[in-house]
Amino acid sequence: MDNVVLVHGGFVDGSGWGAVYTILTRNGYRVTVVQNPTISLDDDVAYTKRALAAQDGPAILVGHSYGGAVITEAGNDPKVAGLVYITAFAPDKGESVATLIDPPPGAPVPPILPPQDGFLFLDKAKFHASFAADVDPEKAAFMAVPKCRGA
Repeated sequence: MDNVVLVHGGFVDGSGWGAVYTILTRNGYRVTVVQNPTISLDDDVAYTKRALAAQDGPAILVGHSYGGAVITEAGNDPKVAGLVYITAFAPDKGESVATLIDPPPGAPVPPILPPQDGFLFLDKAKFHASFAADVDPEKAAFMAVPKCRGA
């Protein structure tokens, strides 16, 4: 099994897989990083299935965070040999990420702000502690800045 398809979570992009990509390719794997639009689960599943269609054989599908919901849906593709969840949501039938995101007592509350025009944004002040606590503060501050897709 030489093909690995990496699927990022919400509020981030495929560049977060950089270190994993380097390790896997250095070890001989053919790696594809899906750049999901994160506008809807259906769109993200479609992008992931396009990446799977481009593989020259079976692939391991890897999802992080919200990417777990994406790979759960895309996992029935005939090219998928296995699913790997990296700190990822694995919703059961009828569940969604929203139904699974309720944090346990004492855990940081996700820094998700109320929707604006149907889109979710993060509270930059809470981002570091609740989303990237093990990341250098400067890097976390950059990660918290909204990235625009399209103009």
